[in-house]
Amino acid sequence: MVFRIMKHTKNYMAILLLILIAVLPALSADPIELPLADLKVRIGTEYSGRIPHEWAETVRGVHTRLKTRENVLALTLDACGGAAGKGFDTALISFLEREQIPATLFINARWIDSNPELFSKLALNPLFEIANHGLLHRPASISGRSVYGINGTRNVSELVDEIEGNARKIAALTGKRPRYYRSGTAYYDEVAVEISRRLGHEVIGFSILGDAGATYRTEQVKAALLKAVPGDIAILHMNHPAGQTAAGVMAAVPELKRRGVRFVKLSDYPLE
Repeated sequence: MVFRIMKHTKNYMAILLLILIAVLPALSADPIELPLADLKVRIGTEYSGRIPHEWAETVRGVHTRLKTRENVLALTLDACGGAAGKGFDTALISFLEREQIPATLFINARWIDSNPELFSKLALNPLFEIANHGLLHRPASISGRSVYGINGTRNVSELVDEIEGNARKIAALTGKRPRYYRSGTAYYDEVAVEISRRLGHEVIGFSILGDAGATYRTEQVKAALLKAVPGDIAILHMNHPAGQTAAGVMAAVPELKRRGVRFVKLSDYPLE
């Protein structure tokens, strides 16, 4: 009798061991290596029941500055895509190239689709690093919050699509997965920021509003940039050639250089 019990126990243990061998690799795998459908299930399960309490540009976990006292300024340029945002500010990018000014480019999937050759050229330019500006340029929410009349992602699954869809697109085109994410509108709830980090992205805000969605006039852009202090991150746009962003940057850069400001990419310094 005892022998039969021991025999059955060994069988159960063997079966259990086989199950663990099969399951543990999937449980321990980096979630971003999973197929997208499986990733959405994994993240949805992890964050089930979470209720966000913040909704702003600077919720917990959003980085707005570089962690340094050196006299540096990070220019970040958004390319939002869509019918009204698929343009390319040739004057702005050409100026940065002539002056050898680095920048971090937050590019939306819709802009990539409208400008595939330009995207490839920018991605190959060592002056620039490519960052994630989402799949459909939606605010980052897990409950459908909206801002500026733009509806945010409605749940965890849509948020994962918004971030990971474009991350995988960029990685497939460039061979390099983006490290940084800025949502459409730069609005977040704090749970969305946590999920962004779970997906391998640091969420980037800003300390200088450089062009207010490319609506600032030349003097406003210049004045905003000249307020820079060490470690600032400026947000500007590279997808509205009809705006005055390029002229404002060109007006501000000589004075900033005279003040000893160095221009850097986000990856050059830790984030604050």
